[in-house]
Amino acid sequence: MPTFAYSANSPSGVITGEIAAADRSEAMALLGRKRLSPFRLEQSGTAARHSDKTTARAREETASAASGPIRLKPQQVLLFTEELSDLLNAGIQLEPALATMERRRELSGVKTLATALRARVRDGLPFSKAIAATSPSFGGLYCALANAGEASGTLPAILQRQVGYLRSLAALRSKVLFALIYPSFLVVAAIAVTLLFVVYLIPQLMELMDSTGGSLPMAAQLILKFSELLKSTWWMILMALTTVFIVARAVLARPESQIPWARFKLHLPLFGEVLRTRFYVQMLETMANLLGNGLPMVHAMQLTQQAVENPHFRKEFERIMSLVAEGMSLSRALDRSGLFPALLLDMVNVGEQTGDMSAALAKAAERFDRDLGKKIEKLTALAQPAIVFLMAGLVGTMAYLMMTAIFQTIGNISK
Repeated sequence: MPTFAYSANSPSGVITGEIAAADRSEAMALLGRKRLSPFRLEQSGTAARHSDKTTARAREETASAASGPIRLKPQQVLLFTEELSDLLNAGIQLEPALATMERRRELSGVKTLATALRARVRDGLPFSKAIAATSPSFGGLYCALANAGEASGTLPAILQRQVGYLRSLAALRSKVLFALIYPSFLVVAAIAVTLLFVVYLIPQLMELMDSTGGSLPMAAQLILKFSELLKSTWWMILMALTTVFIVARAVLARPESQIPWARFKLHLPLFGEVLRTRFYVQMLETMANLLGNGLPMVHAMQLTQQAVENPHFRKEFERIMSLVAEGMSLSRALDRSGLFPALLLDMVNVGEQTGDMSAALAKAAERFDRDLGKKIEKLTALAQPAIVFLMAGLVGTMAYLMMTAIFQTIGNISK
């Protein structure tokens, strides 16, 4: 009977050993009965090991080709991590935990992902590699932390940390998006009301003026001409705007255009401050999470760089990472870049002096998250009255022109 060498997480820590089984699936089942969660399972012997890896790889490629990568929304990634973390922290081993999630009544991507992961885990693939091969929605940062948790036997604790991290990122996205909902609604309403006046109400008023022998004010006549032009050439305007959008999107998608465009957005009034502070919060939270999970500084910075969305910040952060890799302290490297405020540098320096960098970065993230909330509230408070004032000005101008024309009409009828 074949013998399988394994490394597994047990209630007492990481253990290694060998087990005799007919095949890999039986070996996984036997280890599960012993309350062991293997993250390495290989058949003993070089030839057997090579054959076993080839078979597992063939199964993986076949499953991948049949189903394709499973893409999840950020909320589903959070839900999957929460459920798996709760099950593992309750003492349930990985494969039975995935089996429990596979039996979910809700038909969603989480159930599909659990089914695919369980199949790969039963074939002996580590959880971190299985999730990287199954879904691109988790990213390199998530998979690297899962790998570190498997190697150290702290996968449940690391997943619990990931839950908090994913919740903070979800709250950050929601905070920015919700702040834009009301201003966007006001802009759409202003455009709709303006089009109503230009396309329908003022032309109707023109017909009334023609029937009474009156004339519209000059401003109303200009608006009427614009309305006629819009009615006759709307399809040309729509095509032109669509062409400009497609060309602009293609230009901005080019690698050489992404950094200048990202840098331009950072200099926008009010919005630039929000984008910069959002980068500070995300960077600090990511590094605090990674360092708190035991990763070395340079490795944590490499994974943090992968999570940075702004291309300009990503390039600058790469320079900072190279300075830290050469032996420079993080606070000095951040200071040399010129991108970070003095308060952030001081808090990072405190972490270096105390030796608890993870806690210092977490406190800095909380501080800048509060600052981000204030900036978003300020932006919303300024944007809403500005848009209301603009909309009131447009509607008021249109109403004034119409009332003037109506009074002229009444005067002509009186004469």
